[in-house]
Amino acid sequence: MPLLTVYRVMSYVTGVVLLALVLVAMPLKYFADTPGPTMVVGQLHGFLYMAYVVVVLLLGFSLRWRPVRILLVMLAGTIPFAAFFAERKIVGDVRRGQGTGGREGDRRSERVGAGD
Repeated sequence: MPLLTVYRVMSYVTGVVLLALVLVAMPLKYFADTPGPTMVVGQLHGFLYMAYVVVVLLLGFSLRWRPVRILLVMLAGTIPFAAFFAERKIVGDVRRGQGTGGREGDRRSERVGAGD
């Protein structure tokens, strides 16, 4: 499976679980005095976020992103809705050949899976 596809899946899954945590589990904890869902969804998001960070690192290193871009994409997994916007931006850049840091952008993008 191409790395770009793995990134897209992890981005969506991490974003959806974060939204479930913020919009469902946290209100249940504070307004309905039900802390159980927060513990479960919070731990799930933590685990998925670690996998998301690894995937972003692999993608960033393979495309020779600057460290600041890698960090910003990583942080997108911690802000509600940001993972979805970052995913669209990254996929668009990679498909246009702009997601790389060097002259070999087109070839590197093809290896990463820009043709998904």
